[in-house]
Amino acid sequence: MDLHLRQLSKRYTGVAALDGVDLHVEAGELVALLGPSGSGKTTLLRVIAGLLHPDAGQVLFGRDDATRLSLRERNVGFVFQHYALFKHMTVAENIAFGLRSRPRSRRPDKATIKRRVEELLGLIQLPGFGDRYPEQLSGGQKQRVALARALAIDPTVLLLDEPFGALDAKVRVELRRWLRQLHERTGQTTLFVTHDQEEALELADRIVVLREGRIEQVGTPDEIYSDPASAYVFDFIGRANVLEGEVRGGRFHLPGHARTFSADGVPEGAARLYARAHDVAPGEGDEGIAARVVAAHRLADRITLELHVEGQARPVELDFAATPGLTTPAPGSELRLVPLRYRVYSSAG
Repeated sequence: MDLHLRQLSKRYTGVAALDGVDLHVEAGELVALLGPSGSGKTTLLRVIAGLLHPDAGQVLFGRDDATRLSLRERNVGFVFQHYALFKHMTVAENIAFGLRSRPRSRRPDKATIKRRVEELLGLIQLPGFGDRYPEQLSGGQKQRVALARALAIDPTVLLLDEPFGALDAKVRVELRRWLRQLHERTGQTTLFVTHDQEEALELADRIVVLREGRIEQVGTPDEIYSDPASAYVFDFIGRANVLEGEVRGGRFHLPGHARTFSADGVPEGAARLYARAHDVAPGEGDEGIAARVVAAHRLADRITLELHVEGQARPVELDFAATPGLTTPAPGSELRLVPLRYRVYSSAG
């Protein structure tokens, strides 16, 4: 089912948690709400669920206005970070809870509920686990059961609030790949909250980047990473090198350095050049920007150099493959940097 959010606003003691949010989620999309703490992503999810009511704006499921409906009336599936399973119930009872809690007129019979539970246990790859209790499961298994419980009611939308936040790194990677496969099988309209950029980039069809209660950019993972709409998005997604300078005559000038860079369309005045660590290459001779190696870090088959550029407060990183026979520059070495791909943004925003 399509989801439409229109001019949603929510304030807490004068502070805007949501400030005029507009968003359209297509039926069957998997959308990530990404942003730092306090950006409004969890508040937005809770307004969609009906756990919070907005001060202004609308929540529409398809063409139906659900703004003032309760969580139960909206029939959404909600999965929390810490599972929220009932410890005194078996896995099967947990999954069946939403169906058994329906009014008698809408409650399936026992045989239908049992069949649905068995189907979901197979879907989450835990067949035969129905008689176990939550304390007998691993963290990853608990989260799968929580997802099955949310799916059991055939929700209008599935909402996930930091679903893998309580799990260790290895299990997180395994579960998010499993969730993507599960989504492709069910086609469930899904929104999930995360502060993990890698998780959002790997899982989502589209990403919504939030900042101080407003949407900064909406796009596919490729669009968000390769074509950031603002300096905030560039700096927030991935690793960004930032060089302070100014724009004059359509060129970005770095104080104390002769090399200038194209800055078409950027207003005159203070500006910043942004470039990914893997989009910076060593220059030859006098080419590029003079820099000094501060430290070298090796991670598997990659080497990252931490560099100091004269006049810059923030260090610059250069990332490249550790090919056989390559000599890593030692701290104190001088080299030149050439940004291959970059963006220039006005410091005024």
